[in-house]
Amino acid sequence: MSFPQLKVLIPTAPIRPYTPLGGQRSHVWFDRLQISPDVPEDLTTIDSMAQELSVLVNKEVEQGIPLNRIIVGGFSMGGAMAMHLAYRSLPQLCGVFALSSFLNHNSSVYEALQTKTTQEIPPLLMCHGDQDGLVSDEWGSQTANILRKLGVDVQFHIIKDAEHELTKRELLQLMDWINEKLPPLSELST
Repeated sequence: MSFPQLKVLIPTAPIRPYTPLGGQRSHVWFDRLQISPDVPEDLTTIDSMAQELSVLVNKEVEQGIPLNRIIVGGFSMGGAMAMHLAYRSLPQLCGVFALSSFLNHNSSVYEALQTKTTQEIPPLLMCHGDQDGLVSDEWGSQTANILRKLGVDVQFHIIKDAEHELTKRELLQLMDWINEKLPPLSELST
């Protein structure tokens, strides 16, 4: 991907015990009881991670990048974490992307969005493989539909014949979406 007008940061999730792996340590953004939208969220680990990621974003703001020129996103759990960060902590962001991601049915993101105006809600790009055996595309679709009802401008794309993976097709869609949301500053002044 080429984004000459952008600075791209790719943080790695910390190593922590992960309940779906029997408590084994793994690189995960937060813990969950199981990989399912039917369980409660572990807000303790989600909120602590949101604080750490907010510090990362705020360092960029301190270096002169306004929040409305910052997009957050991720793959799988990283996409869910990005939605928590944007819709609960940093609604002034330019946008959010979530690839092969979902939110739990009673997500605190949904609760937070009920109190916001559409001007305070960043747009969302979601892509999901139709053959994903770990995170059902139905879960992603349900998340997108609920977020739309709560005022989020959601683009949801099913990626045909894709599993729980990143594909060239969705990365090209992501690149186009980012370039649309964050055109070079020279294009903004013309």
